[in-house]
Amino acid sequence: MGQTAWVSALAWTAAGSLAAWLWLLLGQGFFWRTDVRMPPRRDPGDWPPVCVVVPARDEAAVLPVSLPSLLAQDYPGRAEVFLVDDGSTDGTGELARELSRRLGGLPLTVVSPGEPPAGWTGKLWAVRHGIGEARARGPEYLLLTDADIAHAPDSLRTLVAAARTGGFDVVSQMARLRVESLWERLVVPAFVYFFAQLYPFRRIGRRGARTAAAAGGCVLLRSEAAERARIPDSIRHAVIDDVALARAVRGSGGHIWLGLAERVDSVRPYPRLHDLWRMVSRSAYAQLRHNPLLLLGTVAGLALVYLVPPAAVTAGAVVGDTAAAVLGGLAWLVMAGTYLPMLRYYRQPWWLAPLLPFTAFLYLPMTVDSAVQHYRGRGAAWKGRTYARPDAVPDES
Repeated sequence: MGQTAWVSALAWTAAGSLAAWLWLLLGQGFFWRTDVRMPPRRDPGDWPPVCVVVPARDEAAVLPVSLPSLLAQDYPGRAEVFLVDDGSTDGTGELARELSRRLGGLPLTVVSPGEPPAGWTGKLWAVRHGIGEARARGPEYLLLTDADIAHAPDSLRTLVAAARTGGFDVVSQMARLRVESLWERLVVPAFVYFFAQLYPFRRIGRRGARTAAAAGGCVLLRSEAAERARIPDSIRHAVIDDVALARAVRGSGGHIWLGLAERVDSVRPYPRLHDLWRMVSRSAYAQLRHNPLLLLGTVAGLALVYLVPPAAVTAGAVVGDTAAAVLGGLAWLVMAGTYLPMLRYYRQPWWLAPLLPFTAFLYLPMTVDSAVQHYRGRGAAWKGRTYARPDAVPDES
């Protein structure tokens, strides 16, 4: 009797997982589709002035690849680059000046804001300084891009044309991350897949939509919208600054677009599991608003959605519960099917799709570790800085 009840519970749990996957397949904004690329656009009659702001802290290793791509932008209007050296100790600022002297292209200004005051993350303090410098040039748009992002020569003009055509206050592209090592192949496509599951791109682009997100590596921001939303002052303590920026712009009545990039690439390597672990864990608990109940719910949800299907197939086969095995297998099949488009986008083999439960299993301890590090006072640590949770930061009137 006990075994029958246990087998029945297993089948019901597998059925719950399958139901969750059917809802994700059809009811979560078709998050799994990867055809949300640049929106329709046409060249404007006049190309507005643009300033590119690049916060950089100890980026000498990637700057020789990324910065030349910005300096070489083929933009018909007036454009210039502001690199904000955020207390680097590896010669980032001087390297940037040398690259500009040697390569030419768009004008480059290198500035340094000093250490951030209490209540500011280093990146947003650098962005604030860069935007302040740029405003003296009167740009209509600001391109906020990270120091590890390489842009195709037409990237800037494409972004501006899309913003002008669609009337967007933010046009953001999720840069294609590097996928070369074994761990990058297992973790990186899933990272973008999970992000799209949380913030379906199709919903973000609709006027009046509640969902708001951006990808910090490539954000074209209308200057007027930045002033209206008080960017970056209103989000000065945000660790997940790109999502916070999008929410602030949306909250002030702005129109946002986010999609996958085709010719905007991250050149930062994450060759080891440790590197990817740090990338995920430094902000995972911040994503959950430092709430232990949300953490427990996330762990339970990940287990039900991603771990139950293979467990039900295995356990069902062992104990002879055909219903559990079939239901778990169907859930696993739907899961793998929704992951295939992201694998194709990253040019990865199809057989990685059934391994998604393993990757999700890795994300569980990464998320828990993020919470553990937070309560040890080492949460949201990045490049020598550790940031307090937002409600521990004194507000400014």
